[in-house]
Order: sequence, then structure tokens, then C-alpha cells
Amino acid sequence: MKPQNGVSPQGKLRKVESMKIGIIGAGNIGGNLTRRLTALGHDVAVANSRGPHTLTALTEETGAKPVTASEAANGAQLVVVTIPLKAVPDLPAGFLDGAAEGAAVIDTGNYYPQQRDGRIAAIEDGLPESRWTERQIGHSVIKAFNGTYAQDILDGGRPRGTPGRQALPVAGDDPAAKQAVRDLIEELGFDTVDSGGLDDSWRQQPGTPVYGNQGDADAIVKALSEASPERSAEWRA
Repeated sequence: MKPQNGVSPQGKLRKVESMKIGIIGAGNIGGNLTRRLTALGHDVAVANSRGPHTLTALTEETGAKPVTASEAANGAQLVVVTIPLKAVPDLPAGFLDGAAEGAAVIDTGNYYPQQRDGRIAAIEDGLPESRWTERQIGHSVIKAFNGTYAQDILDGGRPRGTPGRQALPVAGDDPAAKQAVRDLIEELGFDTVDSGGLDDSWRQQPGTPVYGNQGDADAIVKALSEASPERSAEWRA
């Protein structure tokens, strides 16, 4: 699929209504999403692998609710899974069962075989990383934020129409879920580029031109189009 520039028309900002959002993972990405989304008025529950008692500083700062990973998705209209790939199979069974009907699930994960995750055979054999995650959790996912610097989430957002406004690629198979994620990213102050279905999400994996790219929508479209499905040695086990 050809990447689609997702810049919204100026003056027609789509206001995202307050949502219940569950965030599983409180590292750099998860922590800064918690900060930004609570500041925007969303009802955020956040979990990590060590338990709610370790989240006191973040939740006191933001007003988010500290929960267990089993509870994070309860009632959520949008769930963010932002944990190391090697930890995905260890997520509690049925952790998404309590999510709202039609909930969008964002996967921010990346496969770092040499640096962190070890060898995952299916990914080494060519399965896109987010397709693997989808199979582990039994729910369709939208790939977003995986190549975004955590600090950009905190302070990189800009009003629509700002020259050079940063754009983020978004991949996924569910049109409604993808649109919900794109609307949320717009609310955070970024343009979006539709990078195709989940089978195309390899275009935004580590080692591709779009990974870590802070360009505007045109730059992101170009970077996605220049991606190769062949992993370099640095990104293989």
C-alpha cells in the first residue's frame, strides 16, 4: 500500500472526546504518554511489571490510576502496549477481555534481538514485529510510536499548520481503530501518515529510514517508500 499523507485540513481540528485509556508499560514512552494524555483530559490507568506500588511518583504527578497489567484495559476504549517484545508473551491471559467493545490497541514495540529480546524465530523468518505481537495477545493492533523519541511525545507536538510539523507513521488492519489512533496523535500535536496494513508495518521497524525520523508528513512518506524488507545484520539475532 502506498503511504498516505495524513495532514488534516487547517481549521478543522478533530476534537477527541475524553477517553478511558489503559497503558501497559511505564518506561520512557509509556510514562510520557501518561503525562500527555492525562494533561489532555483523558482518564488514564497505567500498569507496569513491578506492580502499582512502584508507580506512585508517576501517578501523583499525572493523576493517572495505578493498576495491575490485568486491570489496565478494563473499560478502556484505547489500550497502549509499550513493553519489551520479549515480555509480551508474559502478559496476563485475557488482559484485554475487559476492554470496551471495539477498543483500539496500540503496539509501540520493537524487536531488539542483540540488545534486549533474544532470538524470536518467527520474526527472524520475516513476520512483521507487530503481527507477531498481535498473535501473542490475540487482538488486532495498530503500530504507532515505535520509532518516536520519548521526549518528542512530551514536547514535540505543534499546532496544525506549523511548518515542518512532525508526522508519525501508523500501520494497522482495522480502519476504525487506526482512525482512533490517528485522531489521538493529532490531538497530541502531530500529523500522521497511514503506512498501510500490519503486513506493511515492517516499513517502520528498527533499521528502516522512518525509524527515529522526526520529519514532516512528506518526509515520512518518502522514508516509508524507501524501506527495504531485508534486515541488516545489526537488527538480526
